[in-house]
Amino acid sequence: MKITFMGAGSTVFAKNVLGDVMLTEALRECEIALYDIDPQRLDESYIMVTALNRNINENRAKIGKFLGVENRKDALRGADFVVNAIQVGLYDPCTITDFEIPKKYGLRQTIADTCGIGGIFRALRTIPVLRDFAEDMQQVCPDAWFLNYTNPMSMLAGFMQRYTGVKTVGLCHSVQVCSRGLLDNLDIDYEMPIREKISGINHMGWLLEIYDKDGRDLYPEIRKRACEVLESGVTDHHDLVRYEYIRRFGYYCTESSEHNAEYNNMFIKAKYPELIERYNIPLDEYPRRCISQIARWNEAKEHYLKDDVKHSRTKEYASYIMESMVTDVPYKIGGNVLNNGLIDNLPREACVEVACLVNKYGVQPCVSGPLPVQLAAMNRTMINVHLLTIEAAVTGKKEHIYQAAMLDPHCSSELSIDDIIHMCDDLIEAHGSWLPKYH
Repeated sequence: MKITFMGAGSTVFAKNVLGDVMLTEALRECEIALYDIDPQRLDESYIMVTALNRNINENRAKIGKFLGVENRKDALRGADFVVNAIQVGLYDPCTITDFEIPKKYGLRQTIADTCGIGGIFRALRTIPVLRDFAEDMQQVCPDAWFLNYTNPMSMLAGFMQRYTGVKTVGLCHSVQVCSRGLLDNLDIDYEMPIREKISGINHMGWLLEIYDKDGRDLYPEIRKRACEVLESGVTDHHDLVRYEYIRRFGYYCTESSEHNAEYNNMFIKAKYPELIERYNIPLDEYPRRCISQIARWNEAKEHYLKDDVKHSRTKEYASYIMESMVTDVPYKIGGNVLNNGLIDNLPREACVEVACLVNKYGVQPCVSGPLPVQLAAMNRTMINVHLLTIEAAVTGKKEHIYQAAMLDPHCSSELSIDDIIHMCDDLIEAHGSWLPKYH
């Protein structure tokens, strides 16, 4: 069995996924191909993964490294699983551009990697790279599963699922920790295992049902305590946006409040600056996070590159998916897949996040049924942007970039049509060769 890791320079994440693989008996004797376009980052990951293989896997895996576009097909050749963790343009220059140019127009963001103007341009510079990956995979590993971790998840996985022949599932971290994080933060006692139903789209999946191991419905107490937090007037809590979702829309959302603050037209508003403090919204959070992560990596990388690096298996889905497909022992995930009627009241061509059964036959999505109408409405505002951004990437038409931005709820609530178009033009120019030519 062969695993190819695209974007292996993401050293800590490569450690998590590949360390998990090495701790899984059915996967330990695999071949691992590390691929990146940055020689230093690739070398660092190779040193770390090789040490990990020695320390926790008795050197049972075969490790190879592949640098640059010219070696990409060799990295992919014969792969059974391709893990995607690339970030096109990195923090500098592209993420900086995604934040600074909109800021000149008065548009503030928190994370900018999923939707909104930042998500749109992150997708536009990433989809062409994924198109190249898909063409190579169809030539040298046509039966491989593409496990996508890169954001914006719905746009990238949706493109792969609709416009390539590559078997693709999108994977996110937030589904696994959503329920327990909510219960812990509200100090609600519960016993595992929790029974839950989550359905929607990536970063805006909805916790529709939640029961403890005895079948007790936990939502009444969740709603009561979330409202008490809001009514207390506290402003230093990290999850006030999602608690407001519970109060106004009835349900909790899978992804964090700093993400969801920019997914709609309700929280970040120049006309109401007091909302930023009231809901504790961390504007420009992602750039700060990037700077902090870079600093932490520079301080910690010697540890990761030492011979004594160790690992404990994480909750990341990748190794469990591979294990399930190899052993045919069923496993349930929350996966990002093409809708095709799984959620009745969302567009069929949308990429949705639903429960999926995994076994030797692959990833099999489960029908979820319709969402409560207010939740479907929230999802559709994001799906509009997803579909138009994919359309722009596929057709090369600039008008679809404008339309995606004009229909984004945050952009359209803050800026005029003319300013949105000018902002898009400025972003296109600033990204330069990171984007293909649009007409």
